[in-house]
Amino acid sequence: MEIQFRINEKLSAQDVIDVFKSSGITRPVDDVKRIQTMLDNSNLIVSAWNGTELIGIARSVTDYSYCCYLSDLAIKKQHQKFGIGKTLIELTQEAIGEQTMLLLLSNISAMEYYPKVGFEKVENGYIIKRKA
Repeated sequence: MEIQFRINEKLSAQDVIDVFKSSGITRPVDDVKRIQTMLDNSNLIVSAWNGTELIGIARSVTDYSYCCYLSDLAIKKQHQKFGIGKTLIELTQEAIGEQTMLLLLSNISAMEYYPKVGFEKVENGYIIKRKA
């Protein structure tokens, strides 16, 4: 398996939905238009490919200067545990530079994963949750 990584490759909503469904991440996968809007309005997307198949995505919104919000990190189930997620994070960090913090909100099921790939848990955050 030779994985290729691409930065800001144009992605189809359906390919991303397939990754989301397989990965176990909770996203509005029945709303293709919303997924496409999420992609269209992200300014940093790092993707992982096995040939022509999209197998992983790290989707972020960033100012490339101070902060970057990693909104989605998802890898198809059969490709997990091969370091693809870690590489997607590393490539995201490379793209944003050392002066830019990388932050995210974690699903409960992934809380043990993020410290293993370099994230530090913080207690000083707040959220206004979406209504839908």
